[in-house]
Amino acid sequence: MSQIDENMDVQCNSDPIDGNCSENDEELSDEWEEMEEGDESAKCLFCEKSFKIFEEAFDHLKIGHKLSVVDLQEKYSMDQYLYIKMINFILGEKPCPEDIVSSDKCLWSDDRFLRPVEDERQNWLTFDFEDYIEEIGRKKLKESSALDDEIVSLPLHEFRGLQNALKMSLKRNQELEDANKQLQEIVENLRKSAIETLVEDDQEPKTKPVRDDESYFTSYSHYGIHQEMLCDEVRTLGYRDAIEKNRPSIEGKIVMDLGCGTGILSMFSAKAGAKSVVSVDQSDILYQAMDIARRNGFENIKFLKGRIEEVTLPHEKVDVIVSEWMGYLLLFEGMLDSVIYARDRYLNPNGILLPNRCTISLVGSGDVERYRERIGFWENVYGFDMSSMKDDVLREASVEVCQQDMIITESNTIIDLNLMTVDTSCYSFSYNFNLRVLRTGSLTSLVGYFDTYFDLPNVPVHFSTGPHVEPTHWKQVVFFLPKPLPVSPGDTISGTFDCQKNPQDTRSLLITIHLQDEVLKYNFM
Repeated sequence: MSQIDENMDVQCNSDPIDGNCSENDEELSDEWEEMEEGDESAKCLFCEKSFKIFEEAFDHLKIGHKLSVVDLQEKYSMDQYLYIKMINFILGEKPCPEDIVSSDKCLWSDDRFLRPVEDERQNWLTFDFEDYIEEIGRKKLKESSALDDEIVSLPLHEFRGLQNALKMSLKRNQELEDANKQLQEIVENLRKSAIETLVEDDQEPKTKPVRDDESYFTSYSHYGIHQEMLCDEVRTLGYRDAIEKNRPSIEGKIVMDLGCGTGILSMFSAKAGAKSVVSVDQSDILYQAMDIARRNGFENIKFLKGRIEEVTLPHEKVDVIVSEWMGYLLLFEGMLDSVIYARDRYLNPNGILLPNRCTISLVGSGDVERYRERIGFWENVYGFDMSSMKDDVLREASVEVCQQDMIITESNTIIDLNLMTVDTSCYSFSYNFNLRVLRTGSLTSLVGYFDTYFDLPNVPVHFSTGPHVEPTHWKQVVFFLPKPLPVSPGDTISGTFDCQKNPQDTRSLLITIHLQDEVLKYNFM
């Protein structure tokens, strides 16, 4: 990487979302070109000391001013852009090192700090910061690999830096474990609720389907599930790109964020220039979303607590409905019903839905080891035959991450939903699949996943939850077969995939797969 990447957006004084340069872009570009011709010496950012090379200057900042640029990089995931902003912030605002170190937030995140400040220390801006950080990482890795059983002495500040990095990693790991535990509790509560409903149904005359909305919305009051969703970069950045890269579709429009959660999609929309954002959620997390919007200075986001079918919007119609409504295998949770209601009741005739299309796909897996862990396990449990459990275990569809190298067939798209026209009958569908085998193995399960599309005029955006891409918090849904099925390249696995809502719990699904004269039924709760 050169000291200043010729393609860096900072040469264009523009909004990073729409990418249109302002009238000052030539002036800003000239300022950067002048700085590229500077020397390699560095004068301290806080005192009058000078150094022959930048590495010495960084060491001086750490020792003399107690400000470690490496620590700041780890704290804020600082890339070359953010480094440039930091230098301009220091040169322009002249903060004390203590102010920077003690701050809980990044003080230089504003894009105005991309413009160079006239100062004799401007050559700090031309330093290849990312290469410097990578070199430090390589040195640490080399030192670590050379340790083995030897005892190596480290300077105190380096030891503390490694200690802090380890603490941050352990803390992050614990947070993810806590979030996963809370999500498992939520799924378990939904499962228990469905079982209780079935028991009650055996004792009472059938009347109408049970819709346990209270448990459903309560589950989304837990913070762990929101952290897991926000940490899912495939999901969150997919929505951000769809909104920010299609600013003309958002700017000046009235936007509804349905099931807003923490309000992240509302803030993306407001940042993209929405005239007004109406954020709706029945969960108590809405109160946190209100505070988050206030803390971030968004005054054009209005929050409504309640079901979309029951609240009264401040607008007769909206121009855009954005919603992250998808559940496991897309349709689990049944929130699409609310999206369809909002579309029919509130969306302008020429309005748009984000996303506007979703598909569900099916593929075959040959993960024999995972099959043994899940199904074969019951044949010998501490010396006891518990194989009578197999039938019940097989009926439970499993939500897990499938390894790409275990996929042995081509995929079939089993349903393609145009969300602008679909109705609530979409939960019930049947598809005759034909999966062509790609390599020799044993088919142990069928795997379901979904894709999400934002078919917009400026920049279409798409993300997948399949086993062939980066895992998401949705993972995949696995339907294990009673017995592994030997297959060879060129074979075709044919069958029928039937899906319908569970009449006793409309937020769960009942799946029936017809395969080789067998009828396999799966509860998905």
